[in-house]
Amino acid sequence: MVTTERGPGRAPGSESRGQERALLCPADCKFTCHPECCALIQLDCSQQERPVRDRAFRETILSLASSQDVCKPVEEPRRPPTLQEIRQKIDSYNSREKNCLSMKLSEDGTYTGFIKVHLKLRRPVTVPAGIRPQSIYDAIKEVNLAATTDKRTSFYLPLDAIKQLHISSTTTVSEVIQGLLKKFMVVDNPQKFALFKRIHKDGQVLFQKLSVADCPLYLRLLAGPDTDVLSFVLKENETGEVEWDAFSIPELQNFLTILEKEEQDKIQQVQRKYNKFRQKLEEALRESQGKPG
Repeated sequence: MVTTERGPGRAPGSESRGQERALLCPADCKFTCHPECCALIQLDCSQQERPVRDRAFRETILSLASSQDVCKPVEEPRRPPTLQEIRQKIDSYNSREKNCLSMKLSEDGTYTGFIKVHLKLRRPVTVPAGIRPQSIYDAIKEVNLAATTDKRTSFYLPLDAIKQLHISSTTTVSEVIQGLLKKFMVVDNPQKFALFKRIHKDGQVLFQKLSVADCPLYLRLLAGPDTDVLSFVLKENETGEVEWDAFSIPELQNFLTILEKEEQDKIQQVQRKYNKFRQKLEEALRESQGKPG
């Protein structure tokens, strides 16, 4: 007989979450196991009737395995592309690229190319105060201007600004974020930011957060050069819970100031909206005076 049982140690009511099944031995021992463990089980409940019951137990398992309740095996990870496949993809990509931003393949199988990142930061960033913009000389010499002063200030980056980066196929999302922050001399913790891929599907625009270990250039190669198909967006890292310990005291005070300003702006917007409604109502009342009701 087959019954649906809770696995060992499972809390009552948890079946609906995992939908786990356990198999019950048809003999008096009432031995149970998971369906995927059946091949490892040797029943000892009765030596005399063991072959019959063992066979019945396994037939029961086979019948259950054909049902939809059995967990599907985990898909094997995709194999990495071969050098020939990468070369073909790069040739196809370069044939469609119209802005002279082609990819170049190296002998070791790595390749370099360009990605564009849209900046959609709605919160201010922290930068060194009184520091001139980074020059080409500073960039070549990798001069860290932010380390030359302890003074900090905050400002808003232009919304939806686009930054072009030349990266390698081995460059990770984490390195892309750090590179963007360095270009703008942002001294905030890189963990406060996340890189998203923006795709168009069924007439909708969808955002998906990338893992810090993902390689954006590989995603760019697979999607092709059309930014309408795939683009990258830098946004705040919304984890659901704000890690306030990651912020300094001046940053927290600055957040309070910004919240107060946003609150006042919202109040003024609502006041202007209802003042406009009031004016229209008063005008309608004036025009209706003296007219027959």
